[in-house]
Amino acid sequence: MSKTLTITETAAWLSTRDNFLIITHRRPDGDTLGCAGALAQSLREQGKTACVLFNPEATPRYVQFVEDYWAPEGFKPEHSITIDTATEDQFPVNGDEYIGAVTLCIDHHPSNTLYAEYSYLDSSAASCGEIIYEIAIAMAGCISEKTAGSLYAALSTDTGCFAFANTTANTLRVAALLIEAGAPHRELNKQLFRTRTIGRIKIEGMIFSSLEFYFDGAVAIASISRSMIDAAGADEDDLDDIASIPGSVVNVKAGITIRELTAENDCKVSVRTGASVNADMVCAHFGGGGHPMAAGFSLNKTIAEIKEELLTVLPDHI
Repeated sequence: MSKTLTITETAAWLSTRDNFLIITHRRPDGDTLGCAGALAQSLREQGKTACVLFNPEATPRYVQFVEDYWAPEGFKPEHSITIDTATEDQFPVNGDEYIGAVTLCIDHHPSNTLYAEYSYLDSSAASCGEIIYEIAIAMAGCISEKTAGSLYAALSTDTGCFAFANTTANTLRVAALLIEAGAPHRELNKQLFRTRTIGRIKIEGMIFSSLEFYFDGAVAIASISRSMIDAAGADEDDLDDIASIPGSVVNVKAGITIRELTAENDCKVSVRTGASVNADMVCAHFGGGGHPMAAGFSLNKTIAEIKEELLTVLPDHI
């Protein structure tokens, strides 16, 4: 059974240990990568050895926050830390050796399975960025400009630049403190939210034109096939936060994207909802999970098969 820590206890735990390897999750987003870079930087500023396990799926949009901390070949940590990772099956493809051996997990997902020896969990936090900020302040009393930038990226990407319903007053307070600490918020906002590639524009157009609506418009489903992605010339960066598109339609209570990852019916499903629909409970039917308003799962089935199963389950939640 994992021992649950407080912020103060987590900071003390980190301060009395050394030689850390920080692990991010599969298909990493701005929260897990921004937090990994920020924690590594904070620990190094305390004189610790801290590295981040190379994540082969990290995209150019977010790799800037972790590339200075990639673990060198042959690095042997004394302690492994996962960030923003609810279950062991979300470990990156090169992280299998740490299954059953994680020392500390820092997370904000209510679906966390308490797989680590020690855990700090706060499901009220909109992002892990808020948690890492509190830990860094508890360790040192302040944060550096570099740490602030990484954490601002973590907060802003997990809240859709503070537009998603998971944004809280504390999220905005921490964001303001990060800006005061030197986070380049103007540059990051433009880079992460107001700049689109041609591939992104093309794939958005395909999604909007092919949206399907069910239950009197309460559910919007976007089906994203490999052929669509290839035709748009889109890459992983272009598909970042694509799951928010269906829910942007007026009166939609549940926006769902079914994305074909490979040509072998390997699909990722993302569910984004308003307060009246619990996305975590919808995804639990398929072995997935996440947050009440943002969750997901993966299935080795066709888009049509997954859509059919979703339409069977959704009436109990809409």
